[in-house]
Amino acid sequence: MAKDFSTMEDSNRSSNASIHEVSDPARRTLLKGGAGAAVTGLLAPLGLAGCTTAAPLAGTLLGFKSVSVTTADTVTVPEGYIAHALAPWGEPVGIAGNTPAFKFDASNSAADQEVQLGMHHDGMHYYALTDTTGLLAMNHEYSDDGLLHRDGLANWSAEKVRKSQAAHGVSVIEVKRQPDGTVEVVRPSRFARRITAYTPVELRGPAAGHPMLQTAADPTGRRVLGILNQCASGITPWGSYLTSEENFAFYFQGPDRPDAHQRRWGQRKEMGQYYRWHEHDERFDTGKHPNEHNRFGWVVEIDPFDPTMTPVKRTAMGRAAREGATVAVTKAGRAVVYSGEDARFEYIYKFVSRDAIRPGGYKANAELLDHGMLYVARFEADGRGRWLPVVHGQGPLTAANGFADPGEVLIKTRQASDALGATKMDRPEWIAIDRERWVYCTLTNNSNRGQAGHPGVDAANPRANNVMGQIIRWREDGDHDGATFEWNHFVLAGDPANERAEAQGNIRGDTFGCPDGLWVDGRGVLWIQTDMSSTAMGKGEFARLGNNMMLAADPKTGEIRRFLVGPPGCEITGATGTPDGRTMFINVQHPGETPSERSDPANPRRYSNWPDRRPDGRPRSSTVVIRKRDGGLIGT
Repeated sequence: MAKDFSTMEDSNRSSNASIHEVSDPARRTLLKGGAGAAVTGLLAPLGLAGCTTAAPLAGTLLGFKSVSVTTADTVTVPEGYIAHALAPWGEPVGIAGNTPAFKFDASNSAADQEVQLGMHHDGMHYYALTDTTGLLAMNHEYSDDGLLHRDGLANWSAEKVRKSQAAHGVSVIEVKRQPDGTVEVVRPSRFARRITAYTPVELRGPAAGHPMLQTAADPTGRRVLGILNQCASGITPWGSYLTSEENFAFYFQGPDRPDAHQRRWGQRKEMGQYYRWHEHDERFDTGKHPNEHNRFGWVVEIDPFDPTMTPVKRTAMGRAAREGATVAVTKAGRAVVYSGEDARFEYIYKFVSRDAIRPGGYKANAELLDHGMLYVARFEADGRGRWLPVVHGQGPLTAANGFADPGEVLIKTRQASDALGATKMDRPEWIAIDRERWVYCTLTNNSNRGQAGHPGVDAANPRANNVMGQIIRWREDGDHDGATFEWNHFVLAGDPANERAEAQGNIRGDTFGCPDGLWVDGRGVLWIQTDMSSTAMGKGEFARLGNNMMLAADPKTGEIRRFLVGPPGCEITGATGTPDGRTMFINVQHPGETPSERSDPANPRRYSNWPDRRPDGRPRSSTVVIRKRDGGLIGT
C-alpha cells in the first residue's frame, strides 16, 4: 500500500533501549565484497550510478539488458520479453453460475464484487496442478472508493460499505498456459474462491477464546468475520497459503479517549474517517466494541485447493501489522516463519513450530502453526543479533508488567517486544530466503528516523530521514531455529545524484528507492519490487527514479538490474512463477493512484488508464504475466 509518510502509523512510544543508544554509529555493517563495504562516517554511493547497466558481471545470474527509468503509462519489460494483464480487478474469479462481468462505470453491486477479483492486488503464489495449469492465490489489500463507486464517497450507504468490504481479502483463481505460451484464467473452476472482510474465519492457537478477543457477537472469542489489509504472502511446504493483516488500524473508528493498549495499536478517534465502515457496520467502532480491533492483525492460513475450508487466524505467531509470512524448514523438519511489521519503529519476528512437518498436505498439518515459540529480533552494533523469546513468565513478560497470561502476551505482541528491548526498525516488510540461508528483509523507509522525539540512527537503521529504505539480511547460527545470527545490509537504496548523503545509497547497478516486495526464484535470483509513494514520485530526491519498478539482484555479486517499470502511480508487488521458470506473475497495484491516495470519481483516468485504455474506463490493479518470446527462463 503506497503511503503518504505523514499519515503512516507511528505508534511506538516505548522507552526500551534501542541499539542507537549503545552503538558506535561508525560501525555499520554492510555486504562485504559484493554490493557494498563497511561504511564509516557519512554514507557514500558505491558502484554504478547510471539508469541502465552496460554489461553483465562475470558469472552473473542476470542475462537481460536493463530497462530505463520511465513514467510511461504501460508495463515496460526488457528486450525479448512480453507482458500482458491477466486478471484485473473486477473480473469474475470463475465460480460456476456466478460470473458477473466488470462494469467500467463502477456500477457493479456488492454482490457482484463478492465473486469478482478484489481491488489492489498484492502478494500471491502459484500452485501447480499440472504442467500447464495451476492456481493463483492473491491478496487484495485495500479499496479506493473513488474508483469502486460511481460517485465515490457521496451518498454513503450500507451497500457501499459492503462493496468496499467485498473488494478486500483474497482470491483464488485457476490459470492455464496455452500451447503458444499465453496464459488465461479458467472459468468456471472448481477451485475459484473469494474471501472478503466478512467471510467467517476461525481463531485458533493459544490466544483463541481469550477475554480480549470476545465480543457481543462472538462471546466465544473464536470466530471472526473477515480479514483485512492483506499485503505480502507466504507458501507453506504442506501447500497452504499464508496471508497477513497489515494496516488494519485504519478501518476502526477509535474511542474518544483511547487507553494505552489502543494507543499502542494506532487507535485514534479520527482513524475510521477514511473508510467510514463504522457508519454502517458497528463492529468497526472501537468505542462500542473495544475488542473487535484485537481480532485483526494475525497471520491467516488458507488451503487454496479446498474452497470450502474455513480460513484460520493463527494466534501462536503473535499479533502485528504484518506485511507477510515467509516459511523456512529446519533440518529436523520444523517450520520457521519469518515476518516483519510494516510500521515505523516496529519489529521483525520469527516463529518456530514445536512439531515437525508431516506428509499429507494441509490436513495433516492443520494444527502445526498453533504450537511453537515466538521470537523478536535484536540487531547488535557488531553485526551480530539475538532472537528474544516472546514467552509469558520470562523476563519482563509477567502479570506485574501487564501480561496476565500467554494469550495476552500474543495479543499485545508490540508491548511485549517493547518490554524485551527489540530493535525498532524502518518499516520491515517482505522477507525472502536465498540458497545460502541468508534471510532478506526490506526496510522500505522511515522519514521519522532521527527526527525530534523519535529514535535516532543505529547500526541496522543507519540513515536519518530515511526516505529511500534498505534491505537488511541475516543468517542464523546453525539452523533457522538458532538463537543468534550474523547480519549485514545487502543494499542501501537511493540515487547517487542526490545531494544529501543519506539519500544516495550504495547500489551496485540501477538506482531505485523504497524496496518493498521480495522473491527468490528457482535459479536463486533475488527480485526486488518498489513502493515509492505517489506523494513523492518524481519530486525532490525521487525526481530521477520514475515510476515504481521491479529489479533483479544476484545475491553473490550484489549486482542489481532494473527488469520492469510499471504505469504511473502504481506499486509493483507480488512475484511468483511456474516451476519451470518460464512464466512469471507479478501484480500492478493501484495504477493511477492520486497524491491523496483516493481517486476522483469524476476523473478516474487523470493519472493512468492502464490496462484497458478505454475512453470510458478506469485504471485497474491487475496480475501481469511475463514470459520470454523465445520461451526461455525468466531473467536470462
